[in-house]
Amino acid sequence: MQPSTAGQNKTVLILGANSDVAKETIRLYVDKGFHVIAASRSITTLEEFVTQQRIDHTKVSILYFDAEAFDTHAAFYESLSAKPNIVLYAAGYLKHNEEALLDFEGSFRMMKVHYAGAVSILNLVAMDKNNPHLERIIGLSSLSGVRGRKSNFIYGSTKSAFTQYLAGLRQYLFPRRIVVNVVVAGYIRSKMTKGLDLPESLMLEPSFIAKAVVNAGKNLIIVPGFKWKLIYQVLKAMPEKLVAKLP
Repeated sequence: MQPSTAGQNKTVLILGANSDVAKETIRLYVDKGFHVIAASRSITTLEEFVTQQRIDHTKVSILYFDAEAFDTHAAFYESLSAKPNIVLYAAGYLKHNEEALLDFEGSFRMMKVHYAGAVSILNLVAMDKNNPHLERIIGLSSLSGVRGRKSNFIYGSTKSAFTQYLAGLRQYLFPRRIVVNVVVAGYIRSKMTKGLDLPESLMLEPSFIAKAVVNAGKNLIIVPGFKWKLIYQVLKAMPEKLVAKLP
């Protein structure tokens, strides 16, 4: 099979590229002909992934990026060899709710990784009027941010803030015909969820989520998986007194 030329001469910037979903998107974007800038604190891990997956090294640039180091974001963006056509923000961090309630540093880190860091770097991307190539910004969010639930409301609140930021950014960038998508994912089989007691029937593979990211259309909210689409709609419509009974 010949590689796709859909992304020929186009660049994708993946922020938080060491997440399980993000690594799968690297493969898919390269297969579509894109050049991928994979940015993460885990440079060695990404290099090993590219080698193990036999991805063409000439199609992937690996850079250091720390979502929490806000003061480095401007220099990072300016240093890019090519300004991106597509940007994916996939950085994530999870502190369990009971631990987060007792450890503000853990709560604060989730706020920085999921929201403040995203706003910091994506504002730079969005406001770069000298980049005429930008066509899409995608954020990897979570169904945990749809409604506040007692089992994960701190993590969920950071994802909710991220989703609302992207919704407003979409409206702001509409006159420039730049599409903004939010991939609202359910339970993903990943290193972040390893060890959690989650229903097997609802688990989704990172590769499945990655396909939804890479094939994102024009809708703001993208919920991968039929079961999760139903859950998303139910959560949105559920009365508060019923939400209160959820775990």
